[in-house]
Amino acid sequence: MSDISDIDKLNVPKHLAIIMDGNGRWAKERGKLRVFGHEHGVKTVRIVVEECAQIGVEFLTLYTFSTENWNRPKVEVQTLMRLLVSSLKKELKSFNKNNIRLNTIGNISALPSKAYKELIEVMDQTKENTGMVLTLALSYGAREELQSAVKAISAKVKNNIISIENIDETIINNHLYTHNLPDVDLLIRTSGEHRVSNFLLWQIAYAELYFIDVFWPDFREHHLVEAIKNYQNRERRFGKTSEQLT
Repeated sequence: MSDISDIDKLNVPKHLAIIMDGNGRWAKERGKLRVFGHEHGVKTVRIVVEECAQIGVEFLTLYTFSTENWNRPKVEVQTLMRLLVSSLKKELKSFNKNNIRLNTIGNISALPSKAYKELIEVMDQTKENTGMVLTLALSYGAREELQSAVKAISAKVKNNIISIENIDETIINNHLYTHNLPDVDLLIRTSGEHRVSNFLLWQIAYAELYFIDVFWPDFREHHLVEAIKNYQNRERRFGKTSEQLT
């Protein structure tokens, strides 16, 4: 079983993104309600966040609640919002201890007022931390993000703030929710599903993808280490040939 000492600290993904999938199925296998899985998934979040900070990941983004998740049963959505509030309250001390700054992307104005208030408070109380940036994707959807960026850029073109000829990747990046984050280096999805589910579609253009057949509540440190080791053994060419890289 791998541990953190097996990782090349000089080749850690700068930006790691995770689709935390499988809470509901994990609970179902145990004859429990889906909310039971979400509650145990929170424990995994704590483990992974602390491990990433120790490994040296600079940016960790977790797909916490998508725009599509609002369509789930009301009781499940309420539970997820309750867990968000309680988790943020519990983890504030750990964030500050580990020098972690909390960030968020998505349409957070859609969150219930209590969850929104708690999120803003914890972000404010960690804003001076200089270590890993933990980003929670909340009420997030990549298509909605791109749509919002197109509207904002179009308005600036209309008002002669930006010319069409000057629209490039930098302009687009600056109008995304992730304008203060680098592109994703490694994307992990748990539960065995092989899809990206409307998550960071622009930002994962050159990311390495890692799919693992383990439900999120069972994901542990050695799984994370194996994913990073797998990443370190890949050749990232960014459209070039191997010969050009050497």
